Amino acid sequence: MTRPDTKRVVLVTGASSGIGAACLSHLEARGFSVYGAARNTPGLLALDVTSDESVAAAVRTILDREGRIDAVINNAGIALAGAVEDTSPEEAQRQFDVNFFGVLRVCRSVLPTMRAQKSGTIINIGSIAGLVAVPFQGFYSASKFALEGLTESLRYEVRPFGIHAVLVEPGDHRTALTNNRRSLESTTYADAAKRAIACMAQEEQAGPDPINVARLVHRILMARNPRLRYTCGPLSQRAAIWLKRLTPFALVERIIADHYLK
Repeated sequence: MTRPDTKRVVLVTGASSGIGAACLSHLEARGFSVYGAARNTPGLLALDVTSDESVAAAVRTILDREGRIDAVINNAGIALAGAVEDTSPEEAQRQFDVNFFGVLRVCRSVLPTMRAQKSGTIINIGSIAGLVAVPFQGFYSASKFALEGLTESLRYEVRPFGIHAVLVEPGDHRTALTNNRRSLESTTYADAAKRAIACMAQEEQAGPDPINVARLVHRILMARNPRLRYTCGPLSQRAAIWLKRLTPFALVERIIADHYLK
């Protein structure tokens, strides 16, 4: 375990804005030694999660300075919106390369150190969209669904080494993801896609401040035995998870279609 007089060292990916930036500032204010990372942001550690070499170099920098890594917040992500039919394999691969394989690269890079320490926490920022998919966000949801399975399996594997793997599943929050979302052009699905994407954007910008996610992350890091999944965000979106688990899917399908497509 970390000595009481040692600051816990935390790496936060995707720290240039939104949830990542909120985690960076909130944890720093509470005494953690936090390395915020992004692809190309002055003042942050350079880290491109789509590059093995970039991830390895960033982790090596932290270890050279600190000698340990106690936690990773895998937050880096992008959003692609559009119909499944309109999405090329290259575009789908780009979505997965950041949201899924980026997490894998970071985990593979930090786990040898955490195993040697016999301690560590990996928090993967998923999404309620990784539990309940919505129309015209198929590959974003797919990447987050995949992250669910990866983290669940990882948790079994690393627990014997004193390492915790945890999922945080936010609903809509006010972040730069809204403006940075890439929307695909369509002819067949144009009207429906426009309505769905507009609904997403409106709810995101009306959502809570990402500091709520940062506070949750802090509570997880302070917990002795954090559980696998934590959700946060608007009550209606969190309720959709239980609705999907407890009711026939036909009901869930009708509610979501009415919400996003009408």
